[in-house]
Amino acid sequence: MSTLEEHVDINVPIDTAWDSLHQVENYPRFMQGVREARTETGGRAHLDVETGGPTRELEAEVSDRDRDRVMTWQTKGTPHLEGTLSFQSIDRNNTRVQARVEYEPDAVRESFGGPKGFAQANAIERVVRGDLEQFKDYVERER
Repeated sequence: MSTLEEHVDINVPIDTAWDSLHQVENYPRFMQGVREARTETGGRAHLDVETGGPTRELEAEVSDRDRDRVMTWQTKGTPHLEGTLSFQSIDRNNTRVQARVEYEPDAVRESFGGPKGFAQANAIERVVRGDLEQFKDYVERER
């Protein structure tokens, strides 16, 4: 299992950033490859994801520690991905969002294609970093 950690600072209060994360239908606006997203019952989200091949459907179980501003998630099926998104107040008007993603590189490559080894890790890092930057732009613009 490989682990990736990235963060981004957003120029909005923590409540604004936290609330924006919970608007699942807007995930296509800031998550690369997500074509459609919706909330389902039982703390699940459904994502239609396209990564250069056919569109794949992913189901994710999501849980919040609302008081701590931490969301944990894990996909069901293959590939198995899991992670956390933590929100920390920097000051009244600024928030740090920390993403931690755990994944099995071979399972990701088999499911979505792409190179092996170091190149695969770099691709995943670029996607996570890009999604965080897109989330920052989305939240600051929608504020």
